[in-house]
Amino acid sequence: MIRKITLSVYRFILFFSILIGTKTSLYAQPPTIVPQALSYPRICAGLIVNGVPFNEYNATFSYVNFPAGTEFVVELSDEAGNFTTPVATTKISFVDNPSSQQQTIKFAIPTDLRGSDTHSIRIKSSLATASPSGKFRNSQNLTEFPIYYRTFVESFNINERNASAMICSGGSLSLSIDKSTPTVPSPADFSNLKYKWFKDDVVIAGQSGTTLIVNTPGVYFAQVDYGGCLDENFSSNRVTVTSSSSGSGVTINSSLGNPFCANGSGTVLTATSGNSYVWKKEGSDAVIATTRTFSTNESGVYTVEVDFGGCKATGSINLSSNGFTASIDVAETTTIEEGETLSVSITTDAATPTFEWYLNGNIINGATTENLLIAVKGNYKVVISQASGCIATKEFTFRVIGPSGPSTVIPNIIKLSGLNPYWNIPEEYKNSATKVMIISSNGDMVLDVNNYQGDWPQTAIDFKSVNPVYYYVIQGDAGEKKGSITVIK
Repeated sequence: MIRKITLSVYRFILFFSILIGTKTSLYAQPPTIVPQALSYPRICAGLIVNGVPFNEYNATFSYVNFPAGTEFVVELSDEAGNFTTPVATTKISFVDNPSSQQQTIKFAIPTDLRGSDTHSIRIKSSLATASPSGKFRNSQNLTEFPIYYRTFVESFNINERNASAMICSGGSLSLSIDKSTPTVPSPADFSNLKYKWFKDDVVIAGQSGTTLIVNTPGVYFAQVDYGGCLDENFSSNRVTVTSSSSGSGVTINSSLGNPFCANGSGTVLTATSGNSYVWKKEGSDAVIATTRTFSTNESGVYTVEVDFGGCKATGSINLSSNGFTASIDVAETTTIEEGETLSVSITTDAATPTFEWYLNGNIINGATTENLLIAVKGNYKVVISQASGCIATKEFTFRVIGPSGPSTVIPNIIKLSGLNPYWNIPEEYKNSATKVMIISSNGDMVLDVNNYQGDWPQTAIDFKSVNPVYYYVIQGDAGEKKGSITVIK
């Protein structure tokens, strides 16, 4: 009897021990995160939706044995799918269901992400002792899949928007992504992007930069390389590259057409794509530009020599303006005697023209017609403007000098109400080697210049009870001259 009771007690103790052990094991289970399958096969952020880039994605997961207040975040792997150096995503919002121990996080990926086809995502908690979750599986049951932020989501240009280019046999040229302008954006503004280059619709292996060196004929274009998020709408124009042993066929295009309206910064002349360029005008030997494009407001015959790498060729354009014509009836340099005047007139077909006359770089007040009566020697300029139709301007410059030969007569009176309201000096003193100083009767230096051009005074003179007197000193190769100047109204 005693043995039977002992056996029963033993069995009870064993059962209770097993029960306690089971409960202890249950409560000792570590905190665990279990990701659920994603509803999408890839993450292709950045596409413009309702005027803003789309960048919102959901990740749902279950969790057990985490204390209240634990925070969870979505982590992004490196390009190879590893989490050695994970990237943090931005948490937009979350929906928590503590009763079922489940949470859905809405997140956004970094806008500067370069992207790859083998990214992964996982969940990490704020509990330091808890391990992150395993990798999420996408809707295709893959743990590594394309994740990109598509920074640039439109078409773009290469080869300065030109549809053709030329190389010499055995030569080469560069095709590049065009830079942005104030009105035309470019993916070249974003350093994190990579590209795919194509020749005859076949991708060129190993080419992912903004420039492609071309040495064979074909049709070339580029795409922003978003891997599994690739969109053919994010492609460039196509460029047909031909080969020539002579380099013949150079053309020049005018951005504003030909004839063009000469205003603003002018028209942009663009040559056939090559390796180097030499621009000239009107048969002159002077080089005016060495880039593929340049801007001009001037009519004329322009030529460009293009080096295609092994051969060269020259193209030309007779550029003309449809603005207006104008002429002036004075020579570039005209001599007048002391006390003599010169009448200058402009003839133009401009619609409602306006005129501005300048003496030594200063506008002449009140001179607003096509005629000007000149009594003062110096450097003159007239600007004619047409304010309707083709908005355009033209200008002429000329110089009025005194009689040839040395002259030592330096005027000592300035009459402000006369035809010559400035202190004019002989031409022999108007050069950069001659220094002219004017000092007031109070000892103030009012002028101290080289290459004086006969345009003082520029400011109003303060008349009191007497006519003001100034003193001058002229120092130069012709010696030193000193004297006084009396200013009268």
